[in-house]
Amino acid sequence: MILDLHTHSIKSDDGRAKVENYCKWIRKKEIPLDGFVLTEHRQYDSESDYRALEDEYNLLILKASEVETDYGHVLVFGVNEDLLHSFDFANIRLPIQTVLNASKENGAFAAPCHPGRKRVGLFSHYARSGPIADVHTVEVFNGGSIPGEDQLSVEQAAIYGYRGFGGSDSHVVSRIGYCATKFERDTITTVEDLVEELQSGSFSPISLKPEPKNTSIET
Repeated sequence: MILDLHTHSIKSDDGRAKVENYCKWIRKKEIPLDGFVLTEHRQYDSESDYRALEDEYNLLILKASEVETDYGHVLVFGVNEDLLHSFDFANIRLPIQTVLNASKENGAFAAPCHPGRKRVGLFSHYARSGPIADVHTVEVFNGGSIPGEDQLSVEQAAIYGYRGFGGSDSHVVSRIGYCATKFERDTITTVEDLVEELQSGSFSPISLKPEPKNTSIET
């Protein structure tokens, strides 16, 4: 089962994509995704109901969150009421240890995203402040990465023995599916299933980025 684990809709302050338009684009472009996870910035969208879209487009649509910590941005899967009361999702200076501990205690799964990115990536903070013992999984393929960032993520994840996953980090419709995660399990239907599979480590990152166009002119 292939899921894009990192997407943003108009619910995020910098998102420009409607969820239904994501669904239409996936089907129109025949992108090999079975679903995607909405990881809205600094919040958890507990109100939106996408079951009708799931049925119409035969896609799994799950919800998670992207929070900001003192060690960069972190995706949190499996957000529940207890976790929502454990820390302020809107805080842009959350201690990463608080996020990791609270997620584990409340049955969620937290993992740094785009760790190879400057300032908001985990490994840039490692260079200054040292590693965090409780990190075990990071996003090694990110659809919004510039050249070199994913390579750094892969290399550093290997050094620290971290598992890696992929997500598009899409903010516009046309970017969804640029990177994703392939799970060995083929029947993920709930966020609880997703958390279970992330905890098991039975997945691998994949890149579906289009090849850059050659704009050179032959003479």
